[in-house]
Amino acid sequence: MNAYFSYLQEVFVSFWKHFCTFWYDAIIGPWHKVGGNFQHYGNIFDTYNSSFGVAGWIFFVLFAILAVAALGAIGFGLFLLIKKYVKFYKKELDKDALREQVDRLNYELYQAVAEKDRILGLQVNALGLKNPELRKDAQDVVDEVSSRFPKLTWVDHQYADFDSTIPDIPDFTLEELVNRFRLFAASQLHLYYTVDTIRQLFAGMATSKLMILEGISGTGKTSMAYALGKFFQYDANICSVQPSWKDRSELIGYYNEFTKKFNETEFLRALYTATYRKDINIIVLDEMNLARIEYYFAEFLSVMEMPNINEWNIELINTYSNDDPKNVHNGKMLIPQNVMFFGTANNDDSTFTISDKVYDRAVSLFFDNKGIAFDAEFTEPVNFSYDQFHQLCVNAWNDYPISESILNRFGELDNFVIAKFKLAFGNRILKQMKAFVPAYVACGGAEIDAVDFIFTNKILKKFESLNVAFLRDELGELNLKLDELFGEGTFTMAHKYINNLLKMSA
Repeated sequence: MNAYFSYLQEVFVSFWKHFCTFWYDAIIGPWHKVGGNFQHYGNIFDTYNSSFGVAGWIFFVLFAILAVAALGAIGFGLFLLIKKYVKFYKKELDKDALREQVDRLNYELYQAVAEKDRILGLQVNALGLKNPELRKDAQDVVDEVSSRFPKLTWVDHQYADFDSTIPDIPDFTLEELVNRFRLFAASQLHLYYTVDTIRQLFAGMATSKLMILEGISGTGKTSMAYALGKFFQYDANICSVQPSWKDRSELIGYYNEFTKKFNETEFLRALYTATYRKDINIIVLDEMNLARIEYYFAEFLSVMEMPNINEWNIELINTYSNDDPKNVHNGKMLIPQNVMFFGTANNDDSTFTISDKVYDRAVSLFFDNKGIAFDAEFTEPVNFSYDQFHQLCVNAWNDYPISESILNRFGELDNFVIAKFKLAFGNRILKQMKAFVPAYVACGGAEIDAVDFIFTNKILKKFESLNVAFLRDELGELNLKLDELFGEGTFTMAHKYINNLLKMSA
């Protein structure tokens, strides 16, 4: 027995001795030779220093200084590198902590909103009222389901038994639609618009999914979109744009990794609701140029350029789940055709300039003064489907195509603008003109006035980016060319715009 313990002791001592020797030789051992190396360098120095001479000693000192400086630089560089790494690592840790805190706050906010909705539902039930926007059974479902999209799931249950059928109004025309809306806005909302403005509105809706209502504050831009929602008996959804918006997540929301739910915005909820409805749905981006439109709305601008409307998909999330809302397929949602986007824009120093990319894809109406009141017969709203509105537009495109005479003269005007101002109309503008002009005529307007509107809003707006002070003679020639091509007394919008440019450059 004693022999075994002696064996065990010797094995244990030998193991740790060898273990320590290994690490000593690996880490400390190589440095033993350093002293010998220095001695070797000293021997070399003793051999040659007596023969250096003055010049040799000077070079020896210079080399020594350079060597010390190089070693110091290497050491300082290593110090900075280590310091930068430590700082970067600390910053990343701070980012992770901040990200976790933001996710936690979002989760607490989600819980607080859900609690508020439950309390509101109890209050409504206690009063014996029915609130279609907050049905208790639908809200209970949202609280219980595992869907990543609570608001959109709520919409699914809200519209589970909804009858979206809207019968067509027989013998209805675009011109009647214009007159009825104008009288409705005046008689019920005390909003007064000229008939030309309403024609431009509906012709614009026949041309583009994006309408821009711009001008000075207080001229009824947001009110027009609000009135249109009331007229079609489905209120417009007004979403206030914030100056901090920089990408699409501000507009539609984002997936929260902490809660495992999608933080849906009111914009997304309104867009999804439109998939269940057949009427015209209006979503307003109020003060849209407080942030850069081409940043947060870029994906929509691109998608709505696709010729196939079945490809107008917006990706919400890149994964698929069986619990996703009914009209979200493979993480994507199709933009419904019955949605119209309205953007209001104030032209002042607190906003961004709307880029040509946005203007080229939209139709803009400019408001420069308040409407003049007029007597209007009391007019009821209409229950109007988007399909019927679209069919009226198709009929207009077939019944009132642009005349060959106008197209030829417009082509000559295009050549003149290219030669004098180096600007071209482009295929997109010509395509929009072929949709806008017939619809404007069907609304009761004149073809020449519709062409004037397109030229002013699509071409002359681009002149603001030119140095107009050096183009005064060319602008004067453009005024004469318009009279030559289309006759004096026509193109009143274009003449007014050109004259304003000349005054500003004087």
